[in-house]
Amino acid sequence: MIASQALPDDMIAIEISAPGGPDVLVPVRMPLPRPGYGEILIRLAYAGVNRPDALQRAGKYAPPRGASPIPGLEGAGEIVAIGEGVHRWRVGDQVCALLPGGGYAEYATCKADHALPVPEGLGLRETACLPETFFTVWSNVFMRAGLRAGERFLVHGGSSGIGTTAIQLARAFGARVFATAGTPRKCRVCEALGAERAINYREEDFTEVLLPEGGADVILDMVGGDYIRRNLKSLADDGRLVQIAFLEGPKAEINFAPLMMRRLTITGSTLRPQSDLAKVRIAEELLDNVWPLLGKGRVAPVIDREYRLEEAAKAHSRMEAGEHIGKIVLRVF
Repeated sequence: MIASQALPDDMIAIEISAPGGPDVLVPVRMPLPRPGYGEILIRLAYAGVNRPDALQRAGKYAPPRGASPIPGLEGAGEIVAIGEGVHRWRVGDQVCALLPGGGYAEYATCKADHALPVPEGLGLRETACLPETFFTVWSNVFMRAGLRAGERFLVHGGSSGIGTTAIQLARAFGARVFATAGTPRKCRVCEALGAERAINYREEDFTEVLLPEGGADVILDMVGGDYIRRNLKSLADDGRLVQIAFLEGPKAEINFAPLMMRRLTITGSTLRPQSDLAKVRIAEELLDNVWPLLGKGRVAPVIDREYRLEEAAKAHSRMEAGEHIGKIVLRVF
């Protein structure tokens, strides 16, 4: 291992004391992780907060084998140690990283190839909000569903971290963008980010909006439940429905005949369980296709609120209340 200086033996981290609500997130002292072969150790400045963190906290999303039990799937900071076999990075480099876990802490390890440089013009605070969301949107909307310029794209939860990212990326690559959100204010944010039409799902049926437009070519959904049937109805011929979460449940009764007649595709994925190689391929595509847009200011993370690391419980409470727009971030140092 190569390190810049003598590292501490332990660190402050946020532990899940027992499955439950936000109050089970408690600061503790833990041994400092050490980078293994092909890994780097990052002194985190900021960490992003995501819904999978809340699922893990509630006991509904166990970490993969070998991953840290500490929540947190993304962060940004400075590389302070490098394991054997790492040639891409140097101690002192500033990076953001997709983490298998461990982001709610002062230090975290990850695969060296799952880290990306800080985009030109962005700070560590903004960069910490990129990996989990941008990996998810790019891999599902562009790699899996193949969204193309000129196609109609619908994203549910348009004011969320995923939604604000999906709107900007789809618009940047020439798609016509539609989004759903739950308040007039959130709808205005979606339209300001590039959606030509934001649909208040409490007042309108998104199906009735999309069908006169010819239907959506791609739909990104994290709601599930009854939305599954309505999404399929809202698709254009040869349309693709991409499922990334099930806030309203994973089960629905649907008629499969239209899938055959209209050549529809239902697909989806979760990011955390994917192989290291799959994540490397996503990272490479992001670096080539999206990082230049971030550097030019054509795409940017939307940050709702910042909390101190020790206030992780407050951050989870805000996220689960559904009042936030964009990403919530934890300040570590």
